[in-house]
Amino acid sequence: MYAYSKKGSLHGTCAVPGSKSATIRATLFGAIADGVTVIHNPLPSKDGLAALAVARHFGATVVEDEEANTWTVTGLNGKPKVPDTVIDTMNSGTTTSFATGLCALLTDGYAVITGDEQIRRRPWLDELKALRELGAECFTTRPDCECPPMVVKGPIHGGTCHVPGHNSQHISGLLATCALLPAGESVDIIVDNPKEALYVMLTVQWLERFGVKVEASPDFKRYHVEGGQKLKACECLVASDWSGVAFPLVAAVLTDSELTITDVDFNDAQGDKAVADVLIKMGADIEKDIEGHKLVVRGGKKLHGLDEVDMDLIPDSLPVLTVAACFAEGDTKFTNLAHVRIKETDRVAVMQEVLTMCGADIDITADTLTVHGGKPMHCASVPSYDDHRVCMAMCVCGLACEEGEMQVSNPECAAVSFPSFYELMNKLGAGIEVR
Repeated sequence: MYAYSKKGSLHGTCAVPGSKSATIRATLFGAIADGVTVIHNPLPSKDGLAALAVARHFGATVVEDEEANTWTVTGLNGKPKVPDTVIDTMNSGTTTSFATGLCALLTDGYAVITGDEQIRRRPWLDELKALRELGAECFTTRPDCECPPMVVKGPIHGGTCHVPGHNSQHISGLLATCALLPAGESVDIIVDNPKEALYVMLTVQWLERFGVKVEASPDFKRYHVEGGQKLKACECLVASDWSGVAFPLVAAVLTDSELTITDVDFNDAQGDKAVADVLIKMGADIEKDIEGHKLVVRGGKKLHGLDEVDMDLIPDSLPVLTVAACFAEGDTKFTNLAHVRIKETDRVAVMQEVLTMCGADIDITADTLTVHGGKPMHCASVPSYDDHRVCMAMCVCGLACEEGEMQVSNPECAAVSFPSFYELMNKLGAGIEVR
């Protein structure tokens, strides 16, 4: 199956579904909270459903109400049960890290955690080492391999653990578990060279909604968590996913479009809200209505390159921003990319490959990607490598190309984070075909 897109434009108003990152946190924190948590506007993407399945594996009751657009989670008061089968986190790295941390609460049995082929290629030893420092028993099942499947058993105790900062998920995965230590115990998480810090702060923000306090140093190199805390059930709203907003936003900027994107929260901890600012700096006509929670885009304006776009806090937006840079005059240099290479794919190398197939001129190093913009771009048949963000970015690219029809493989992978992507884009006039 392929997705096909060609030159087009977007017109109208849309609201992007709820945040994948927030849905996962709300679901799993609700699962270990005391009481009943009601989650409004959850994202039923593959990753969101993976988190929901993990909650059920631990023994939480989850009721899905499609009509009311809510998930109701009856929590376990910090005492998950030992799963009676293998925990399959599918393609969700965030869910994998939270599940791994929460399994360290188990004291009377072992949990086995695995995922799809991509998850089984991603290293998790850094999080396992941190849990071992705190007393957990955990290991990977394959010799000389740092990737899932993993086996984890608690309990953990207070102390100090160390985590490299290139993957924020490993830090986030520890925080809720540490808060559930006995009173009088505490944990200091020491982070070397922190990246993606806003994703950790998103975790901290959601823990605060559930009544848990985490202290973070200003440089994000140390997190202090006191034990004896309890997650308290709450009623919460999942705001629109800024990393999803980036796709119709860039599509509108690059084409002769008039688009309003509603239901966005400019005060949300999601780092990808900075994508709008990057595009504005490139010359895009974007109006940010902070009080009205919307973006108004008038597309087709000439864009120019930028000397540096630091991707430290917005790694998920590299694929679609590189597409924007291809249609801007001059060079755009994206920096701080080491952690982008260990996502679902090596997105630095993959985006160079697929955009070069469309006429782009791109140089990469271990930590940078430079687009020499303004080259004639044409459509091509490109692989998605089953990476949802690569797939959607290249569909957007097809809308901006003057010639041909973009053909993107395995379009169903978009469901990982944005299951209604094609429907939403086509309601706005994109004309993307999946067949």
